Amino acid sequence: MPNPPTTRRSFLASASAAGLAAGGSLGALRAAGPVHQGSDTLRIGIVGIGGRGSGAAVQALMAHRKNVLVAAGDAFVDRLEGGLAAVTEAMAEQKRQDQVDVPKERQFVGLSAIDQVLAAGVDVVLLATPPGFRPLQIERAIQKGVHVFCEKPVATDAPGVRRVLAACELAKQKGLSVVSGLCYRYHDGRRAIVERLQEGAIGEILAIQGNYITGELWSFPRKPQWTEMEWQLRNWLYYPWLSGDLIAEQHIHTLDVMAWIKRDVYPIAAVSLGGRQVRTDPLFGTVYDHFATVYEWEDGTRGYSYCRQQNNCWRDVNEYVLGTEGRANVFQHAIRGANEWQFTGKVRDMYQNEHDALFAAIRAGKPIQNGEYMCKSTMMALQGRMAAYTGKRITWDQAWNSQEVLMPDDVTLDMTPPQHGVAMPGITKFS
Repeated sequence: MPNPPTTRRSFLASASAAGLAAGGSLGALRAAGPVHQGSDTLRIGIVGIGGRGSGAAVQALMAHRKNVLVAAGDAFVDRLEGGLAAVTEAMAEQKRQDQVDVPKERQFVGLSAIDQVLAAGVDVVLLATPPGFRPLQIERAIQKGVHVFCEKPVATDAPGVRRVLAACELAKQKGLSVVSGLCYRYHDGRRAIVERLQEGAIGEILAIQGNYITGELWSFPRKPQWTEMEWQLRNWLYYPWLSGDLIAEQHIHTLDVMAWIKRDVYPIAAVSLGGRQVRTDPLFGTVYDHFATVYEWEDGTRGYSYCRQQNNCWRDVNEYVLGTEGRANVFQHAIRGANEWQFTGKVRDMYQNEHDALFAAIRAGKPIQNGEYMCKSTMMALQGRMAAYTGKRITWDQAWNSQEVLMPDDVTLDMTPPQHGVAMPGITKFS
């Protein structure tokens, strides 16, 4: 599926920094299975290899010398070929090009690529498609007995979240790992400070401010030969049915940290302001360009959540925590107050850490399950979106039981995309 190249998650930089070579030859391909003890070859497939997908593929390969990319799929041939070429180049720079073994017969183009990649007999699948496709793809991978790495968020509507959570329960029964692209949980410094906050380093937590205030992101100019469906798929950020809007697609990182600090206890209600102030051109589809959301926890904690994608404005990506005995700056890994503390340990690449953990767990036969928090943090984002779109106070139970379906189950390139106008608070109804 289409994704742009990224700089923050540059797979070339990640590969150079990893330095995780662990001897051994490619070996013969084997039948897929949920547990792979020792250093056996693990066959990897990817769906959505453009942009972030390329980075994830390189990080997966760098996690172990006997990880091999054997199948790749994308909605569009240019994205498939470009992403695969980038992965091959990155691994060649590491003198590990033998870990890329994707002949033409295992390169798949189209919206059914998930089924074709899974049918290629992979042990692990990387899912980096637009989020709207995530429920169906996670479900099918787990049904096939395949371990999953999936980018965030995991759905764009509540029925999709519930579907993913059910699939993750099945994964537990099958002994499969599910690792989420909510990468802050794999950041060494953030893990250290969150652990201290959970232990009471600043006393009782009163408030958390979470910012993801940044500039505009990428877009692809429309080409005459593109249908409306292809246009939206290539520019999926700007359509809530595909992305969930910026509060879900990007700001979920911040929301996930806020919930993590609260020991994965999620807010009971949310109110929100949001809208389209600058990005009003049709290029930007129907998403908002800012949200300001207040989350309410049952114990009285308030979460103040701000996200914006507007150019030439002040930027800040961080979480700030206020407690009865001090305060914390999460991105600076610093605590001030009664229990002064500063993280001084080594910080490894968090994107690489995700994949190192996943593949080590598979080989050890000790599955990792990120399913519950990745689903609930997605719901927290959707709860905020629902509150902003409707102008109402939305409780957790309302959000969780919402029947609104944004993402159709059977999307084809020749169909008309779902028709959703720009949400209007006070007019748009909750469902």
